[in-house]
Amino acid sequence: MKESILDVLLYLFEHYFTNDAFDHPGDDLTAQNGPLMGELTEAGFSVAEIRKAFDWLDALARQRPAPGQPRVGGPTRVFHGAELAKLDTEARGFLLFLEQHGILDADQRELVLDRAMALDQEELELDDLKWVVLMVLFNQPGSEAAYAWMETQMFLDEPEPVH
Repeated sequence: MKESILDVLLYLFEHYFTNDAFDHPGDDLTAQNGPLMGELTEAGFSVAEIRKAFDWLDALARQRPAPGQPRVGGPTRVFHGAELAKLDTEARGFLLFLEQHGILDADQRELVLDRAMALDQEELELDDLKWVVLMVLFNQPGSEAAYAWMETQMFLDEPEPVH
């Protein structure tokens, strides 16, 4: 059996979200006894992990900003405690890079951190963090260009730097 919430989320993202099967993550995923639950258990995921993944998506959907809500820059982010333990220097640097280059704003960065910390992994590798960023951007209205750039970076052999 597959053990990680992130494995379930990646399966959903690759098989449903990118194929426009759902308009927004979390909208139709909370039917925890529906056909999607059956498909995920057949794919080898435990019911507990599936439910945790659904809860993760619900929390992401609840934190979506209201349409037209302005996003303002925030102060410099200082990581501490559990964040330092879970995210290595490379991952934290990547978040800073994305924010400095306009891929993420301060609110989105905080949402990425919130969703990364909600995963059941002691440490989060950079590639896993990139998937969290991609899922968060997918869920954010007005982030289509940032999502497209991030998606391109995920699937290129040699990602291009932002200019």
